[in-house]
Amino acid sequence: MEHPENDSKYLGLTVNSGVVQPPSVNPYFRRGRRKPLPEAGELVEGILKGDVMMLSRAVTLVESTAPEHYARAQEVIEKCLPYSGNSRRIGLTGVPGAGKSTSIDVFGLHVLKTPGARLAVLAIDPSSERSKGSILGDKTRMEKLSTHPGAFIRPSPSAGSLGGVARKTRETIVLCEAAGYNNIFVETVGVGQSETAVHSMVDFFLLIQVAGTGDELQGIKRGIMEMADGIVINKADGDNIGPTQLAQAQFRSALQLFPPAPSGWKPEVLTYSGYFELGIPEVWDMIDRYFAFVRENGYFDRRRREQARFWMYETIDEQLRNHFYNDPDIAANLVRLESDVESHRRSSFTAAKNILDRYFKTLDK
Repeated sequence: MEHPENDSKYLGLTVNSGVVQPPSVNPYFRRGRRKPLPEAGELVEGILKGDVMMLSRAVTLVESTAPEHYARAQEVIEKCLPYSGNSRRIGLTGVPGAGKSTSIDVFGLHVLKTPGARLAVLAIDPSSERSKGSILGDKTRMEKLSTHPGAFIRPSPSAGSLGGVARKTRETIVLCEAAGYNNIFVETVGVGQSETAVHSMVDFFLLIQVAGTGDELQGIKRGIMEMADGIVINKADGDNIGPTQLAQAQFRSALQLFPPAPSGWKPEVLTYSGYFELGIPEVWDMIDRYFAFVRENGYFDRRRREQARFWMYETIDEQLRNHFYNDPDIAANLVRLESDVESHRRSSFTAAKNILDRYFKTLDK
């Protein structure tokens, strides 16, 4: 019997047919087309008025990989460029778990206490190498700052292309400055070469470190320490005050061995607690002193000029790579050469020379 519960010996029992399951998709949801991105002039007008919605849409346009969006994005950037350059750009990096997002939350609130201050936070979020997706959860870790009317927080996926996202982040800085944000924080993913890319677009580079993880000096690369304009040790509270003070002494001793910075500034090492908001004014006083120092000796303007020149060459390199790999003839021949290299019929170097010679001949035509 298919349903034994219907047998006569179970007479008197009632078997319900069950509950109808609701649909997996909201029946009231209407899938519509997204609004088209505004024209360049409309975006620029909104940005200059401080319209956060227009700024967000312009950043989306800059981050887009669609070829048809590139020209419009560049037009927006060019028109915003005369209104940029009037902010303090600060990069923040540190080992995972150092409390970068929590620190940005409290640092940002401290900055926004100054009359007329506005803050844009650009966070480069790591993307999965497999799915290419990103969590983009930085706003959830900046609970107070994300609701402040003077703050604009924009996480961007690295999407496996650090050079590309770094260029887009620098262009986003231009848009934020044109929108009136006079303080820019750029948070790195905290791994790989992202620190070098961010260092090339900011005025002050802050390294956030923690104590109690073993040999603190081994926990960070020498190159990153040489780039840092200031080192701050987080979680200096409770029983951790002693270890943070010891780590502070170790970092100060290590910095004595490094060559002088091009700016002439001697990096300072401070301790603070982001969670309990202790020592925040002292950290910001250090940053204020740095900006006063480099503006007085002329390094600030010289550094900005060097960065502009650097990104011109980086953009040239990126455009050359894109032009090469997007060439249909090159793409077709690369497949054949890959097969030759993998089967050892041709060396890697010979294959590279072959495809480059073919590419340059097409340019001569």
